[in-house]
Amino acid sequence: MTLSTPMLAGAPLLAGLIGSALVGAAPAPQQAAPPVTAPVTGSITGSITGSLAGSIAGSIAGPASEARPSGIVEHVAARTRADQQRVLDYWTPQRMARALPIGLLGLVTRDKGLLSGPTGGRALPALTGQAAGQAVPGRTAGTVVRRHHAAAAPSASTVGTRWASGGLVARTTGRVFLTVAGADFVCSASTVKSGNKDLVVTAGHCVKDGAGEWAANWTFVPGYGSGGRAPFGQYAARRMFVAGPWARSGDDNYDVGMVALATSRGRHVADVVGTQEIAFNAPRGGQAFGFGYPADPPYNGGHLVYCAGRLRDDPHKQTRDQGLGCAMTAGSSGGPWMTSFNAATGRGTITSLSSFKYSDDQRTMYGPYLGDAAKALYAMAGRA
Repeated sequence: MTLSTPMLAGAPLLAGLIGSALVGAAPAPQQAAPPVTAPVTGSITGSITGSLAGSIAGSIAGPASEARPSGIVEHVAARTRADQQRVLDYWTPQRMARALPIGLLGLVTRDKGLLSGPTGGRALPALTGQAAGQAVPGRTAGTVVRRHHAAAAPSASTVGTRWASGGLVARTTGRVFLTVAGADFVCSASTVKSGNKDLVVTAGHCVKDGAGEWAANWTFVPGYGSGGRAPFGQYAARRMFVAGPWARSGDDNYDVGMVALATSRGRHVADVVGTQEIAFNAPRGGQAFGFGYPADPPYNGGHLVYCAGRLRDDPHKQTRDQGLGCAMTAGSSGGPWMTSFNAATGRGTITSLSSFKYSDDQRTMYGPYLGDAAKALYAMAGRA
């Protein structure tokens, strides 16, 4: 049976890889279901039994989102210093430890929601029949449901190994912490070269739940270490940007988000950790390295993990995305994929990011092709 599960990007925000103790959840897509395959965000590998994301604080509401003529949709996250500090104060080490991969979003809000009231760390009910390759609730058997999901010398071919070679990538890649529907979630992201020195790129579903709500309490922790350590500081989001097709219908081809960060202790993130290059309309195929912080077993979200191999087209022809052999689990959503990557220096050029998986193939991650729409998104966010 083929079930596709957007592990990191497929449908709305759900696509994100959920936090520790979860393999991921698969939210239903917000775009019309194709005849044979049906995109679903959120990873659904294995049984989901873990603790629900910690305490639920109110979302920090920003001004209404603004639609741009170019098809870009913008949202003001934390406008003032006071708002930004409130976001940073929200993320205690305990909340970070309890945050779930974003792919669980659809699960915790289904059937009137498991989050109808403050959970205070309440355990999620055990779910059965959710193993990889089994039908997703509400889906017809035989459909394809995508799942969102990200110290030897670096290998040019691996489906998931802890990155132990340091270099720039160990600083520029980080974990994202965010709140959606009253629950706390995690994703991955990377700093990218920009004029404002504040820009990170991640999955669209790690910023906005497709046609649904925007994330709140959005915080980037570059070089994240186990135990909630933030060796290079924590950066609250100032402004968020996604492409119109993502904001309107959760179109997986546009599962890209750009976020302009506030400074940390008066310093821009680019000046603290550096940045990676980014390219658009790059040749398809070729060798790539993908990075992220998978949080579901066998990973725990505390370490940077990488995959490496040749890119290939989506065999189901549902998207223009490309696939990379990768067994990373939920939590890796939004992690950068780089070509022309130098393993000795940790430098490369971002050409995609972790977005989703098909449930019948847990060893292949798919990432959106960065074309003209992503280029326009980057240009606007880099000036924010």
